[in-house]
Amino acid sequence: MVASVPATPAIHFLRKHGVTFREHPYAYEDHGGTRVSSRALGVDEHAVVKTLVMQDETRQPLLVLMHGDREVSTKQLARQLACKTIEPCAPDVAQRHTGYAVGGTSPFGTRKPLRVFVERSILDLAGIYINGGRRGLLVGLDPRELMRVLEARPVDVAI
Repeated sequence: MVASVPATPAIHFLRKHGVTFREHPYAYEDHGGTRVSSRALGVDEHAVVKTLVMQDETRQPLLVLMHGDREVSTKQLARQLACKTIEPCAPDVAQRHTGYAVGGTSPFGTRKPLRVFVERSILDLAGIYINGGRRGLLVGLDPRELMRVLEARPVDVAI
């Protein structure tokens, strides 16, 4: 018998907003990233979306949703947002902004509302797998829900 896992703030958020999703638990590995989660779930790493906590030159936080097999061009993102610079937040700062530990960061149910930017090509996928609010938990959903419930703004910053 499998024990039920307590719902995370992300799961509560998804339910509250009527998002259809499926929970996909897997064995979390430190520093394994989307390579490990995609392999554990048997899905293409391109469909696993990582949630990156970044900040602009005024230290205003933002989230960037990116394909698991791609990186973010912070220079291109800064240009598209009309900022001088964009850089990743330190892990403790990221946790303070989101309420989630690194490796378990979800764009849903963050401690405070954050601006969300999504790599445009993610929206073209049939389905995505994104962190469900704790290490070792992805949720599968329609990528268009990112626009509906997060008001995510599309950007072209993948490298």
